[in-house]
Amino acid sequence: MDSDEGLENQAEHMQEATPAGVRQESEPPRGKRQVREVPGLLRRSRQLLGGAREWFEQAPRWIRRLVIAAVIVFAAVLPLLLPYITANSQYYTQLLTKSGVAALLALGLNVVVGFAGLLDLGYVAFFAVGAYAFAIFSGAAQYSIAIFNSLPGQHVAPTWHSYTWLLFFAALAVAVGAGVILGAPTLRLRGDYLAIVTLGFGEIVRITANNLDSLDNGAVGVTQIPHPTINVGSFHYAFGIENKPYYWLLLGIIVVWIVLLRRINSSRVGRAWAAIREDEVAAAAMGVPTVRMKLLAFAMGAAVASFGGVIYASQIAYISPDTFTLFNVDFGSVIILTMVVLGGMGGIAGPILGATLIIFLPEQFRSLGDARLLVFGAVLVVMMIFRPQGLIPSKRRAAELTGHEIRETSVFEVREHAR
Repeated sequence: MDSDEGLENQAEHMQEATPAGVRQESEPPRGKRQVREVPGLLRRSRQLLGGAREWFEQAPRWIRRLVIAAVIVFAAVLPLLLPYITANSQYYTQLLTKSGVAALLALGLNVVVGFAGLLDLGYVAFFAVGAYAFAIFSGAAQYSIAIFNSLPGQHVAPTWHSYTWLLFFAALAVAVGAGVILGAPTLRLRGDYLAIVTLGFGEIVRITANNLDSLDNGAVGVTQIPHPTINVGSFHYAFGIENKPYYWLLLGIIVVWIVLLRRINSSRVGRAWAAIREDEVAAAAMGVPTVRMKLLAFAMGAAVASFGGVIYASQIAYISPDTFTLFNVDFGSVIILTMVVLGGMGGIAGPILGATLIIFLPEQFRSLGDARLLVFGAVLVVMMIFRPQGLIPSKRRAAELTGHEIRETSVFEVREHAR
C-alpha cells in the first residue's frame, strides 16, 4: 500500500511540474499538426490507389480487359478532345507527344533498373544511338555535311520512302549491338561500379558524336531528317510537324511493348531477373545464367530506347550531341531514371505515370522562370521521403523497399495445382 501511495504522489508531482503534459500528448502543437497533415494526405492517396489496384486485380478477366481497352481508347482520343477542353490544345498535344517519348524511355529503362536491378546512368546513350543511326541511314547526315561545308554539286534533301520504315529496325539492331558491346565486358560488375561504367559509356557516345564530323556533322548536328509518311495504295498521309500522328505512333509502340513486357515478366526470364535483383550470388548458385540475363536486359532496354530516338529525330528533324547529355532537362539519363523511380520500379503503370509527371510538372511552374526547376526538385525530394517505393510500384519491389514480405505462387506450386 505504501508503495502504491508513493507512486501516486510521484505521478501527481510530475503532472504539477508539467501541467500541459497530458494536453500536449493528446493535442500536438500547431506546427507538428501541420507537418503531420502531409503524411496523412499521402496515406489517404496511397489507400485510394491501393484499393483501386486491389479491385482491378480481383476483378474477372473480362472486366480487366474492358478497363484496359477503355484506357487505351481514351488515350487515343485524348488529342481530339483537347480543343474542347482548353484553348491551347496545340501546346498540350505537344506535351502529350513528349510524354509518349518519355514513357517509352522509362519503360525501357525499367527493364534494366526495375526488373533486373541494374543501375544504368548512361541510358540516354541508346536513345542517341537510335537517333543518329536513323539520321545516317536516311541520308540526312550526309546532306547536312554537304550543306554545312558547301561541297560542290547539287544536294537534294532526303525524303521518306516506303522502305524508310525498315530503318526503324536497322536503328534497333545498331542500338542492341551497342548494348551488347557495353554489357559483355562490364556486366560482371555490380552496384556503384556498374553505374560508373554506364555513366562513362553515355559520355563516350556523346563525345564520339561530337567529334565525328565526317559522319554525323559533329557538334553542328544533323538537320533535314525526313518526316514519316504512309503510302498504301491510294492512301497517302504525311506526318509533317503535327504532333498527333507521332503521339498515336508512340501509343501503338507503347501498347505493343507493354504486352511483350507482361509476357516476358511472367516467363522464366522475368523470374531470373527477379532472382538477380534480390540476390545475384544466390541466383548464380541456383544455376541462373546471371551474365546472360543481365545482357538480355541491357539489349531489350537499348532496343526500346532506339525506337524513341528514331521517332524523336523524325519529329524534330534535327539532333545534336547536346540533346543527349546526362542532365538534359527533357531526356537526360538522370531525368529518365527519375521517371522510373518516381513512378515505381518494377511495374508498368508506374513508369508511365512518372514520365507524365516529369514532363507536365515543370511546365506548370514555368511562370517562376528558372526557379521552377528548384520547386520541381523540392517536390521530388518530398515525394521520395514519404513514398520511396514510388507512386505505383510492383508488389515485389514495394515489399523489398519497405521491408515487408510478399507471398507469391511459385512455378512448382503452379505445376502441383495443374496436376
